[in-house]
Parts: sequence; C-alpha cells; structure tokens
Amino acid sequence: MSISNKSIPKAEAVLHRMMAKDAFSKLLGLQVDEVGEGYCRLHFKVREDMLNGFGILHGGVTYSAADSAFAFACNSHGRLSVALSTNMDYLEAGKLGDTLTVEAKEESLKNKVGVYQIRITNQEDVLVALFKGTSYRTSKEI
Repeated sequence: MSISNKSIPKAEAVLHRMMAKDAFSKLLGLQVDEVGEGYCRLHFKVREDMLNGFGILHGGVTYSAADSAFAFACNSHGRLSVALSTNMDYLEAGKLGDTLTVEAKEESLKNKVGVYQIRITNQEDVLVALFKGTSYRTSKEI
C-alpha cells in the first residue's frame, strides 16, 4: 500500500506503510485504534492459539503486541527508528477471550533517542503488563 495523499497525517501514513508489510502484527490480529506523533493505541482479542501450556496468554504474545505499538509510536515522526532496548513486567495473566488494549506513549524524544511507556490493560481496565522501550532514531526519512 502506498500513501501519497498529503492530507493524511504523517503518523497515519507511516502506520499504513508499516502495516502493509507487517505480517506478524496481522497474524496476532492487532487492530490499531489511534495513532499520532509519539502515540499508538491498539487492541486484540486473546485466542486459543495464543495460550501457553497453562492455558494463559503466552508472554511472547503480550510482548509482541507491545513491541508493535512501540514501533508504530516511535516511527510516527517519519524517521526510521529501531529498538535500542526494551523490558517488560508481567502483572496479570491474560485469559482466553480477553480483549487487551495496548497504549504506547512517548515520554522523551531527542535527536537520536526516544523513550516510550506501553501499558497493556484488559477489558476491565486491569493492568496486565508494562513495557518500556528505548528507540534509536536514524537519520533516514520514512
């Protein structure tokens, strides 16, 4: 998908470009609700094929959803950005049928480094996990 319409905000154009080739986010069923400069909110439904051997949401799925929201938020300014470091705290178990909301917010943006906090909550607004990502901002325009 190519976005050439100048009336589309930069963050949305970048999101469309990224999602056109992001097979993994599509596999997870991630649905982006809102994107803006330094911000992304998305959601997904926990399916049976996302559960681990104990019948709870696999941590890798939670991490991947947070990582996608982080990527959409840190690239939203139109400069190619990549993860420099990330960490995640798991606070509650996701369960089959849960709808999880993943919200990424920019906390700091400098010339070469951005810092983002990502909150994952369930449909009852219970905090499931916290993710922190630090991005390296290249000089390449998207």
